[in-house]
Amino acid sequence: MKKIFMALLVAALCFYLPAAAQELYVNTEPASNMAAKSIGFRFNNKFMKTTDSRFGWRFNPELMFGLSNKWMWHLSGYFSDLYQHTFRLEGFSTYAKYRFYANDDVHTHFRLAAYGKAALIKNPVASEEINPDGDNTGLGAGLVATRLMHKIALSASAGYDRAMDNAGHFKFPEQNGKDAVGYTLSAGALVFPQVYRNYRQVNMNVFLELLGQSNLETGKHYLDMAPALQFIFASRTRVDLSYRFQMDGDMQRFSDRSFLFRVEYNIFNAYK
Repeated sequence: MKKIFMALLVAALCFYLPAAAQELYVNTEPASNMAAKSIGFRFNNKFMKTTDSRFGWRFNPELMFGLSNKWMWHLSGYFSDLYQHTFRLEGFSTYAKYRFYANDDVHTHFRLAAYGKAALIKNPVASEEINPDGDNTGLGAGLVATRLMHKIALSASAGYDRAMDNAGHFKFPEQNGKDAVGYTLSAGALVFPQVYRNYRQVNMNVFLELLGQSNLETGKHYLDMAPALQFIFASRTRVDLSYRFQMDGDMQRFSDRSFLFRVEYNIFNAYK
């Protein structure tokens, strides 16, 4: 409990940094959507140490579509050498988000969105954590709220995840508990440039994010912290760096710490 309190305190302090708050979170999605009629290409590289003390790499390319100002859609693939010593395709997932409420003003807004995700993964089940990003076949849905007011940004989400048997006849152990709730809290701040002149200026953002999960059947849980650094070039190209580690929990996990390196490129007005 003390660790959780300290994490929330650090996150709260981050909101009051003397810089413009940002919503392009690294480990979570805000209620705001990507630009309408845009296409994004995201290349996620996650490096982690597994429970058997082996280092592995998961490559997760994403194709993203801004269908409208209310709808966006992601299609993802997963490749890794985590479960076998050869780099191979693990599976796919799809993600959709619908922004159903927006109260916007100058330099301030409050937005609400609903999301859904489905994953088909072909891996042995080696963890009590339900992770559709490469480890578990399953379904998920939830709500996310984002508040921006001048230099302060806060985004929080809560969702439900249901694990299923993995492809390749890998059964999900009943004793692990197939139902879980996930929750996140994210904050971000622009640290450069201090004075915005044009879109060609390089933006540097800092983030602090908390990510947790609690199993509804076993009662086990975890809470992670993920500080991150982000660079945006010409408003189109984005580079993210993040280190995620467990602060508290009793859930058996495939890996409780990882490093993320991401490159993203966006094409605006890509279609009519």
